[in-house]
Amino acid sequence: MPFNLPIFLTWLRVALIPIFVAIFFLPHSLMSSHAANMTGAIIFFLAAVTDWLDGFLARRLGQTSAFGAFLDPVADKLIVAASLILLVELGRTEGWMAMIIIGREITISALREWMAEMGSRKSVAVATIGKLKTMVQMVAILLLLYAEPVFPFVSTLVIGNIFMVVAVILTLWSMVYYLRMAAKEFADKKMDA
Repeated sequence: MPFNLPIFLTWLRVALIPIFVAIFFLPHSLMSSHAANMTGAIIFFLAAVTDWLDGFLARRLGQTSAFGAFLDPVADKLIVAASLILLVELGRTEGWMAMIIIGREITISALREWMAEMGSRKSVAVATIGKLKTMVQMVAILLLLYAEPVFPFVSTLVIGNIFMVVAVILTLWSMVYYLRMAAKEFADKKMDA
């Protein structure tokens, strides 16, 4: 298993997950709700930044590896799933939205694994719709973690849940897109056989 700066940053994201979750369950005598919201939002933001940074550094430093390519999306999915479950537990978003997003992540991960075994992983490579879904989802989660007004009379919970609905729509759209690409690849391979 290789170890380098990009992989260290990915492992750091994984290691931060239990700390990130625990912050919201500390007694108020140790950490106020405001401090927990702020700290949790900052940790999630740093995780999002390191997600971009580890990929950038791996390419820039020539330190890409099969293990890094495996671990990076796992770390992303773990922190997103933990965040969504946490937000449902805190009553800041709806469980059905979290289930759709987590369910899609599991489905597409399994699809990518299956397509890789068929030698067709590129047919379900990350597309623009997937990147847009991820961006909207990250903004939604960040707003819902912070959960406090940024401007007077502007509820981050309302805006965060609007972004969450958009993320769910993009989640379903991107899942259909990837499934169609995989179906097309499968049909093409069947015709070639």
